[in-house]
Amino acid sequence: MVRTETVLDSWKTVRQDTAQAVEDFPATELDFKATPDLMTFGELARHVLDAGHALSAMLLDGVDNMTTPQFRETMGKYRPQLPEKLDAATLASELRKSIEMQTAALSAKGEDFFSGIITRFDGQRVTRLEMLQFIKEHELTHRSQMFMYLRLKGIVPATTRRRQAKQKGA
Repeated sequence: MVRTETVLDSWKTVRQDTAQAVEDFPATELDFKATPDLMTFGELARHVLDAGHALSAMLLDGVDNMTTPQFRETMGKYRPQLPEKLDAATLASELRKSIEMQTAALSAKGEDFFSGIITRFDGQRVTRLEMLQFIKEHELTHRSQMFMYLRLKGIVPATTRRRQAKQKGA
């Protein structure tokens, strides 16, 4: 059995590394992208912020069917109300603020809430806890892209730096 607390703690860790990636990336180069058809680094970070915040807010608000034709419009209503373009420091701060706010609100919910079934936007029927796990996995995917961008700039991601420091100390 997967515990809600474990999923929330893991998501917070993932988010901290996402925010750190934003802080580590050259602040003047948020428009960098690996190829013309990909999102920029800044767009990836903003997408993580918007999607994570909106999807978890929809869960908290009791939205149980995400297959409606107006799903994208509904998502927009739950996005953080921020200017479209954010500088790196603000973006990293908002990523941290959002995860703290959303995980605190989710932590206050009981196990019955998380065992409730919803319909995800792809039509799959999942528990709210499974949806929360999906939100975290979505962020991991984009964080990996952000880490690749860091590497392209010659920057070692925080997760690797921690592992290397641990190996040196062992």
